[in-house]
Amino acid sequence: MYARIRSLGIKGIGGYEVELEVSISSGLPRLDMVGLPDTAVKEAADRVRAAIKHNGWDFPVSRITVNLAPADTKKAGTVYDLPVLLGILTATGQVKPSQPGDMFFGELSLTGQLRPVSGALPMALAAEAAGARRLFVPRDNAAEAAFAQDLEVYPVENVRQLAAHLAGEAQIAPAHPGVIDADSAPVPDFAEVKGQENVKRALEVAAAGGHNVLMVGPPGAGKSMLAKRLPGILPDMSRAEALHTTAIWSVAGLTTAESPVVVRRPFRAPNQTASRQALSGGADLKPGEMSLAHNGVLFLDELPEFHRDVIDLLRQPLEEGEVTVSRAGGSVTYPSRFMLVCAMNPCRCGWYGHPSGRCRCSPRSVAEYQGKISGPLLDRIDIMVEVPALEYEELEARPGGESSAAIKARVDAARAIQRGRFAGLGIEENARMGPAAMERFCALDNEGSALMKGAYEALGLTARSYDRILRVARTIADLDGSDTIRPMHLAEAIQYRTFQIK
Repeated sequence: MYARIRSLGIKGIGGYEVELEVSISSGLPRLDMVGLPDTAVKEAADRVRAAIKHNGWDFPVSRITVNLAPADTKKAGTVYDLPVLLGILTATGQVKPSQPGDMFFGELSLTGQLRPVSGALPMALAAEAAGARRLFVPRDNAAEAAFAQDLEVYPVENVRQLAAHLAGEAQIAPAHPGVIDADSAPVPDFAEVKGQENVKRALEVAAAGGHNVLMVGPPGAGKSMLAKRLPGILPDMSRAEALHTTAIWSVAGLTTAESPVVVRRPFRAPNQTASRQALSGGADLKPGEMSLAHNGVLFLDELPEFHRDVIDLLRQPLEEGEVTVSRAGGSVTYPSRFMLVCAMNPCRCGWYGHPSGRCRCSPRSVAEYQGKISGPLLDRIDIMVEVPALEYEELEARPGGESSAAIKARVDAARAIQRGRFAGLGIEENARMGPAAMERFCALDNEGSALMKGAYEALGLTARSYDRILRVARTIADLDGSDTIRPMHLAEAIQYRTFQIK
């Protein structure tokens, strides 16, 4: 007796087709699973046996061989529980065979109820690419999987319900995708922030061009408050960006039936005690914070308090937009293109340079504290801005600043200019311009060149910081609606590099 069932697996954030072949033959009763299954896959045998018996079917007292093809790819997780059960019941004639365009995945309870699994959206997209017409998934995964187009997704509660559907006795209604609406996930508003107009302007420039930011100021100045409002002025994610980001969160097990799709640009703020694995990816090859922040913001508060090796880990993803996780279980590359927003105090007590003179840190202590931030990382930060302590009059005043909606309108307009400029070049924002694009779009006139030369020599800039000033100047010009970079645009961009870690 033989049956073949189409299923799916996950590698990184991409799904791939897995074909299960079930052969039942004479011999000592046992169930063998081949095709590089991990422990969780092998344990499916016990869950499947219990589910079959609990629902009144006969578990064959024979030798059962389940082959997971392709056999040279490691299979992991509990997604194969349902296909194995279906293969055994189909091979023994207890369930009507599925159609060639059907695919299945899901974890089983001992009673035959289906439990959700991680990676539903990537597997649904893989099913669509493989030409499947119908996909049967656990009910709690259906809303997420339904975002795959040209594919009917059926939410299954238990194996009896699935058997009745395949037999044509009681049809399961297919799931329908929801609407990707960023307004359904509100974020704090910039209008609530008192004062700090210069910092708001810097964050507007950063949002308009996708630039990395460092804010330096004493405790209570509003650095964290400002950073948390940044996602509210970033452009809405496109459908492709939303699905790509959701795929990462799904693999990490962070999506739910209530929130199946990431609709807002992510804002991730790991704690200062986070390890290298927490940022890059864990021992189980799941995505880390740098990947979970893909298409969004990675906020590192109290930057010097992070371990030095954790801070230096950011350098490669900031340049390449991806991170490779290599562990004993294998190697996976995840996308990690994010805006880096950092905040720090000027010294350990936080009050170095404050007019009140309340700082008691020694010059050596200040140097050691600030020295935790490496020069190469600072070189990769486009905008450095001081966040001063608020005066009493500013605190007493009622909030009356610009709303996030008003700032976002200008950011959206600047991003629209960039999309038109970079059409067909594979560039999405000014911060990602390469040398060829900068040569073409960041040309300076004679006055601008003289200004840039003076800043380069006076500030001791590097070639990388020179490029970053030009990118920021291009963004400021876009916010101003200017086709060319004027001296005033360049002067503002240079201003964001004049603040020096003392």
